[in-house]
Amino acid sequence: MSERSQVVPTPEGEYFESNRFTGLSFLLGLVAVVALALCVVGALVNPHQFSYSWLFAFAFFFTLCAGCFFWTIVHHATDAEWSVVVRRQLENLAALFVVLALLFVPILFLRHHLYAWMDIPPGAEASLDSKRAYLNWDFFLGRAVLFFGFFIFASLSLRRLSVRQDEDGNPRFTIWMRKVAFISLPMFALCLTFGAFDWLMSLNYRWFSTMFGVYIFAGAAGSSMSLLVLNMPEETEFFITRNTESWWVLSMLLVVGRFFGPFAILLLRSIKKEPHRLCYVAGWIVCMQMLDMYLVVLPALHGTGVHVSIWDLLSLIAIGATLGFVFLRLVPRTSLFPVRDPRLIESLKLVN
Repeated sequence: MSERSQVVPTPEGEYFESNRFTGLSFLLGLVAVVALALCVVGALVNPHQFSYSWLFAFAFFFTLCAGCFFWTIVHHATDAEWSVVVRRQLENLAALFVVLALLFVPILFLRHHLYAWMDIPPGAEASLDSKRAYLNWDFFLGRAVLFFGFFIFASLSLRRLSVRQDEDGNPRFTIWMRKVAFISLPMFALCLTFGAFDWLMSLNYRWFSTMFGVYIFAGAAGSSMSLLVLNMPEETEFFITRNTESWWVLSMLLVVGRFFGPFAILLLRSIKKEPHRLCYVAGWIVCMQMLDMYLVVLPALHGTGVHVSIWDLLSLIAIGATLGFVFLRLVPRTSLFPVRDPRLIESLKLVN
């Protein structure tokens, strides 16, 4: 424990060599601009299909960033040592919430194509009238602002404190980050749960599940950790739709590919000690998260079976390239790891 009081003797840290990736950064920026322009065309030509495609892509990347933020606050709340050396990249990925907030704007403009309850007048359907206090446009927008406000403020606050600790190694920053993490944990649970209710579950306002937020969280936590390795009667309608026609095949693939396959493979210790093999497994889990979000969103549009659209792919490319471009611009600004964190030495000594 005495090592925690020492300043780690690596004051300069290690920095991302941005000049080596100038070409990649330019390519991502170019792809993002072209893909976003094509998405604007899609929103004008086929707004109904495009709105679901964009929501699918947004949900995929949002859950990845939310998972990274979750692991960051858990790290501080539990005073973890093992994750110190990789925490900075979790902080950088969580900082992308600022960009995601901007990428959420198209969903607001296309809301009438996504959420049927917004166009149904009061008194037209009793099952909806009982939920009007929650499902109304003003409250929906207010919650979205609150959710993004929390995620942006908390993630940037933790990153700013972590970067400031790089300068002098003062342990008080560790205490402050822990306090922010304790406050953020319940807020994270509430914001992610109700965000899932608002943006995904309300695609079909007739059904509900109290476990839906937990389901989305589980996918976010698992897929974000993989990303780090890569650097009731109302309920039955939801599952019936996803277990009929060609959706059933994807549902079974998700069951096997999301849990049983990776679980069996990761039981082998040799796999976990080979970085290249582990990256294949991690990449597969991230792809399963993408499939998961596809199954959550698209059946609400194509209930009779799978209908792959070019807008699904373009939305993924547009959001992914935009986030990738911003990430490559963000990473070189700080050391690749918390260079003066009091727990860094213990983290470096950890052997599994």
